[in-house]
Amino acid sequence: MTKLRVDIWSDIACPWCYVGKARFDKAVQGLSGKVDVEVRHRSFELDPHRDPADVAPVVPMIAKKYGISTAQAQANEYKLGELAQLEGLEYQAEGRDYGNTFDLHRVLHLASERGLEAPVWQAFYAANFADSDSIFARERVIEVAAAAGLDRGEVAAVLDDPEAYREAVRADEAEAAALGATGVPFFVIDEKYGVSGAQPTELFAEILEKAWGEKKPALTTIDGIDGGEACGPDGCPIQP
Repeated sequence: MTKLRVDIWSDIACPWCYVGKARFDKAVQGLSGKVDVEVRHRSFELDPHRDPADVAPVVPMIAKKYGISTAQAQANEYKLGELAQLEGLEYQAEGRDYGNTFDLHRVLHLASERGLEAPVWQAFYAANFADSDSIFARERVIEVAAAAGLDRGEVAAVLDDPEAYREAVRADEAEAAALGATGVPFFVIDEKYGVSGAQPTELFAEILEKAWGEKKPALTTIDGIDGGEACGPDGCPIQP
């Protein structure tokens, strides 16, 4: 049987994507041996019009965006940190930066072509949420991507060519829009079920099992004329 395909639209700047992916991974691990899953990471920018040069601390950005105080924004970051820790993730609740993620997505498409999609996505997540150094700097992107297995020269070449993988990112975003996704994370399971948000691990497991079961066609028994001859617990009767 073919694998159960799961497309995950997300953004490296999205903390709920970071947490949601961890919950999803736990569901997949819990179903090991029962459900065979193939994940495809898809691009979605939360702030596509942000100037690439506009890199700033995340807390003031959150306060301004949602019209709350800096203290409230910082409290939200602490709460996200607690939730991340419950999933076994590290989270820098203070001092993180926020910026345009388009170049990161372009590099992630390179990673997909090189068979390194999963490790590079996870490395970028960790670099943004768990490390103190900002991911929104060219050399840092190269460093993190190379540590995850990509060739430094190839990464640099993508970053230096604004057209490299541009259309691939835009195609992902156009498909997300066509599916009605207005936020991330957004999971599409077997092109049948759409799951929005960082849902509990138990819900992911339930939907994965349901979708996997539906991949197995229901057995239709055809008895034929008069049921056909067959052996059973009482023997093998012969029709007169």
